[in-house]
Amino acid sequence: MQQQELLTFLSQAAKLKTQTRHCWTQPDRKESVADHSWRLALMALLLKQEESFAHIDMDKVIAMCLIHDLGESFLGDIPAFEKTNSQAQKEDDVLRNWFEQQAEPQRSYLLE
Repeated sequence: MQQQELLTFLSQAAKLKTQTRHCWTQPDRKESVADHSWRLALMALLLKQEESFAHIDMDKVIAMCLIHDLGESFLGDIPAFEKTNSQAQKEDDVLRNWFEQQAEPQRSYLLE
């Protein structure tokens, strides 16, 4: 990945820091999508050391935690319990299209 491509990718992902979710982390602060993804990835990292997860590819799980909500950087957060099939498909399509625009080997890694 070229330097400019990396910066462009990270700039898009950075939008998740200001994209709020329906959850509250404190009485006066909504959780951001980035907060959510980071905590999920941290949980997976900690579980990677647990014997009961030894049979699972936790590096892949951590990667999935980090990228699973990147589509929300384009379309915003819609809680799963409110998201329609059409909205879910649109998010999947936007994310897949963005991943397909990336250079190899990142394209294949992200799509996997």
